[in-house]
Amino acid sequence: QVQLVEAGGGLVQAGHSLRLSCAASGRTFSNDYMGWFRQAPGKEREFVAAISRYGASRYYADSVKGRFTISRDNAKNTVYLQMNSLKPEDTAVYYCASSLYKYSNKSAEYGYWGQGTQVTVSS
Repeated sequence: QVQLVEAGGGLVQAGHSLRLSCAASGRTFSNDYMGWFRQAPGKEREFVAAISRYGASRYYADSVKGRFTISRDNAKNTVYLQMNSLKPEDTAVYYCASSLYKYSNKSAEYGYWGQGTQVTVSS
């Protein structure tokens, strides 16, 4: 059973930065592709970023490209999302997710999810 625990959310002003982390347990972390998704009130969950097993490949939504960076530390079983130049439209609950099989922007490809961490960006 995989467990994912996000941390690092909070309230920030527009233009500032936050770094989210997601600690994984339950199986060999380097076997998993990892992704970040977010869900704003009244909206569907949307893809943010994904990273391959050893970090060689990274994939971003157009809305965050150039501002957000996904990374991972397999020795610490942790994936990160560095968020810079935050905008009010980045306000959402952010979720990390893991997949054994695929590096994807589709939530259905991920089998395990964290509980989410709230990010609120004020204007």
